[in-house]
Amino acid sequence: MAHGNGTNGANGVNGKNGTGARNLVALQLGGGNDYLNTIVPYENGLYYDNRPAIAHDPERILKIDDGLGFRPDLEPIKRLWDEGKVAIIHGIGYPEPNRSHFRSMDIWHTALPEEIGTEGWLGRVIRELDPKSENVLTGVNFGRGLPRSMGVKGVPVASVGNLDTYGLYPHIQDEELRKYALESFAMMYGAKGKDAVMDFLGETGQNALKGADIIRTAPGKYSSTVEYAENPIAQDLKNAAKVMFADLGTRIFHTQYGSFDTHSGEIFKHDLLWQDTARAVGDFWDDVVEHGMADDTVIFMFTEFGRRVKDNGSGTDHGSGGAAFVIGDSVRGGHYGEYPSLEEKDLLEGDLHYNNDFRMTYSSILEQWLGLDAAPIVNGRFEQFPIFKN
Repeated sequence: MAHGNGTNGANGVNGKNGTGARNLVALQLGGGNDYLNTIVPYENGLYYDNRPAIAHDPERILKIDDGLGFRPDLEPIKRLWDEGKVAIIHGIGYPEPNRSHFRSMDIWHTALPEEIGTEGWLGRVIRELDPKSENVLTGVNFGRGLPRSMGVKGVPVASVGNLDTYGLYPHIQDEELRKYALESFAMMYGAKGKDAVMDFLGETGQNALKGADIIRTAPGKYSSTVEYAENPIAQDLKNAAKVMFADLGTRIFHTQYGSFDTHSGEIFKHDLLWQDTARAVGDFWDDVVEHGMADDTVIFMFTEFGRRVKDNGSGTDHGSGGAAFVIGDSVRGGHYGEYPSLEEKDLLEGDLHYNNDFRMTYSSILEQWLGLDAAPIVNGRFEQFPIFKN
């Protein structure tokens, strides 16, 4: 297996299409994706010994190399792998892994394994890209709520549930009535100087006013031959494509799908989850290519932890040591990190042992792809993988 070696230094930020801007699309596989049943060691007898109830048939594995293969249903990602556009980060994690969904994802979101952080790493990225907050749409989340990774005080981020109906009071068709409603909203949240809470609400409200009607122009500018599925992850990535192609200055895109928390019924649940995810990623990438943005866009897929090596009779419980994926035309496809050993003596309390810190991958993306100094964003300096082409 070919593995990446550490490297340092940025490749700059100018896209090959001359826009001068590179895009990062972060896709969170929420709930803890099962690494062993995603990148399957189909020639390793220990895999089958430990998973009598949920192991994949080796004849159905989408073989890549060195006894590893993608699980069934990952054909769209296998296609991109065959084109050299997929980097697999094996054994990704952090010291003293935490098996709580909330704490583990908080660690990934803030890049602080040892303490409780107050700022999300993607929020810091947005702040670096737009330090004066001149564009309230530099970062956009697709889905309900705001992910912890994008939360930084004073950094505006739009969170879009349904792009086609997104905005403030979009149901008010009469423009005069809508004008009054918006003015009322501005008065409610526009008060400044009373106290810190009102200042925060005022800033948030003003940012919402600025961004809502701008982003709603995106669907009207969108045209594509790609037909996305109707499931949530496909529609979120379709909305991300609409915003990206509308040239609104958005650089950081975030969405999530799951839950990948497959304690029971894993075979059926995991199949459906990856059918949806793989097709959505494949369609999104085809859309990106169709619109001439392939050289300027990278997808980063991650999850908070892997699952335990032994199945529980129907599924798998929370574990450690997972996999992440970096996808794009500018990516140097291949294996990075080491596939963890399944030998009993090498396990971490029954889990796969991580062998590279997730902040190595973050740093690689930040410096090599976005041209940013990674240290203040990930809270330290870490060895990097040579994920990106020169």
